[in-house]
Amino acid sequence: MPDDRAPRIDAFLAANAWGSAARHALAGDASNRRYLRLVQPDGARAVLMDAPPERGEDVRPFTAIARHLGSLGLSAPAILAQDGQAGLLLLEDLGDALYARVLEDTPALEPELYRAATDLLVDLHRHAPPPGLAPYDPPLMADLAALALDWYHHGATGDGNAALRARLCAMLETHLAALPEGESVLIQRDYHAENLLWLPDRAGVARVGLLDFQDAMRGHRAYDLVSLLQDARRDVSPATADAMLAHYIAATGADAEGFTTAFHWLGAQRNLRILGVFARLSLRDGKPHYVALIPRVWAHLQTDLRHPALAPLAALVQEVLPPPTPAHLARLKSVHAA
Repeated sequence: MPDDRAPRIDAFLAANAWGSAARHALAGDASNRRYLRLVQPDGARAVLMDAPPERGEDVRPFTAIARHLGSLGLSAPAILAQDGQAGLLLLEDLGDALYARVLEDTPALEPELYRAATDLLVDLHRHAPPPGLAPYDPPLMADLAALALDWYHHGATGDGNAALRARLCAMLETHLAALPEGESVLIQRDYHAENLLWLPDRAGVARVGLLDFQDAMRGHRAYDLVSLLQDARRDVSPATADAMLAHYIAATGADAEGFTTAFHWLGAQRNLRILGVFARLSLRDGKPHYVALIPRVWAHLQTDLRHPALAPLAALVQEVLPPPTPAHLARLKSVHAA
């Protein structure tokens, strides 16, 4: 943790009766946020989020969404104390049982855990999103999908083409705008096995602990289901993925054909964006380990593009994006942006 943050952290913890707690670093994410587990002499635990405003972080979206989710009976971490100006939050400690880790140890739990996570989305989507959420609308989604050209394509091949970017954006914007219920629910946007905790001592949908939702927006109800079932970091079994898509449709009464079409359009958009983000993390931010995840994301993209409604996008992707061959992946690891 940066030394210049230490006095503010010490003062914040002391003011909230956690000054004597032992501090243990927790794994972070791709942002500038850092996390410490705090353990009191009596064994009580909490988590400190350190989100330096001077590095572009803002804790207010996290606290607003956490309180909204908590008001619905969902297991977002309770806010125990906060100093928004300093970028410090004291949070309920939901433990270490991330879906990804639980399933590494006990793969047979996959159907149960994914059923619970899907049921949570069914429950959440019965409620209107909180006021003030920005829309994850077709122009923004199309622009973010084009990161696949800006970073993945350019990094792998060295080529750039503004006309191709415009074509991709126009196609995506047109088709995404045609999807029904485009901006109807709160979407967490990173709803996957590294951000979900298994809390079996709780009941119903509260068994799913929620993390990393501060970038929530107002979007399509299929989006977080895609995030869950087309996970960039772990392989969800095809049987589980198919069953959960069918379960969500049955539980919500959605039109099966229309919802499945939307699922794959949103999957293609999301996977294109992730290709670009992972390439950018390597090329610009010096984090080449994300390149190892690109083949899985590419495979998800190909699954989406096989849906008949996505035939025009499939043709364009085949034309403009190179597959993640060993040579292309090596280039993404070795070429650095200026």
